[in-house]
Amino acid sequence: MTIRVLIADDQMMVREGFSVLLNAMPDIEVVGEAVNGREAVAKVRELAPDVVLMDIRMPELNGIEATREIVAADGTAKVLVLTTFDLDEYVYQALRAGASGFLLKDASARQLADGVRIVASGEALLAPSVTRRLITEFSKLSETPRLMPSAQAAYGDLTDRETEVLVLIAQGLSNGEIAERLVVAESTIKTHVSRILVKLGLRDRTQAAVFAYEARLVTPG
Repeated sequence: MTIRVLIADDQMMVREGFSVLLNAMPDIEVVGEAVNGREAVAKVRELAPDVVLMDIRMPELNGIEATREIVAADGTAKVLVLTTFDLDEYVYQALRAGASGFLLKDASARQLADGVRIVASGEALLAPSVTRRLITEFSKLSETPRLMPSAQAAYGDLTDRETEVLVLIAQGLSNGEIAERLVVAESTIKTHVSRILVKLGLRDRTQAAVFAYEARLVTPG
């Protein structure tokens, strides 16, 4: 099945370059482009893409606010943030707003295509080491962490084992590593992760990691 992509970036060269790279892939089609966040939100409604490549810094409406609006209004489009620096201070805010991961703008054609595929499949595009680093670095920016409203009421519904798994997700462990740590089958961990996301109303394990910090289940450092 072809993955439909919308590219939102105020730089024409970036949009055109990514379009050429992605359209060369047999399973990916660029269905539209947007030059600012406001247009990106409108194009998502019009074109119903599977993945939005979202630049963080754009005029009229920045990528963080655009991501928040897209996630709130559409339950299917996944947002993949584009950034120049891997420790961009806005990346954490974008992830908290609902982005499923991030890519550097100098990513190779293969990394770009793989990133789109990963996010389209419902996974989070953050390697464990990156998850740890992002949560550690950017959680420090918030002096008064707050639980995401959609998850706050459901926090008490987690079982002890689900809470344990949530903490390990926030520490950057993969399903396989969590299964090894808890001495259970990986399929069991996948079930726990699915239940955690459903109970807390979260989109993916990246959101779960952010939630765990904001619930003070884990602390940075």
